[in-house]
Amino acid sequence: MTNQDFTTAIWVEQTPAAAFNAILNVRAWWSGLHGESFEGSSEKPGDEFSFLAGGGMHYTKQKLVELVPGKKVVWLVTEANLSFVDKVDEWEGTRISFDISEEAGKTKITFTHIGLVPAFECYDSCAPAWTQYIQERLTDVITKAD
Repeated sequence: MTNQDFTTAIWVEQTPAAAFNAILNVRAWWSGLHGESFEGSSEKPGDEFSFLAGGGMHYTKQKLVELVPGKKVVWLVTEANLSFVDKVDEWEGTRISFDISEEAGKTKITFTHIGLVPAFECYDSCAPAWTQYIQERLTDVITKAD
């Protein structure tokens, strides 16, 4: 069986530690571009934060459930209200995972939204949005890290 969870990967010149720290700085890469807002904390296990975009079209609350310094970050989506789909809580219970590894002299970040599958009504909107956030915004924040 093929894994259908949405996934994308990036490779950067920076260290795994720099990539890890950039991922934890959610405010730097997952808010601000399109009027999104971020509230809460995202640095240690148990931290919770919320994300709001599109004038309320997209609201989610995440809890940091797994943290392995320099290697892995996982958030559990504990609340969701996606007003642009019929099942507004479609993301609730899904997990957002970042796996960090070294590959061919670079740092690889594999992003997977576990549970975000093509059968979800929001998939055709959410997959391209995640691609932009990871491929462009997160990459930019990591590559500007010291």
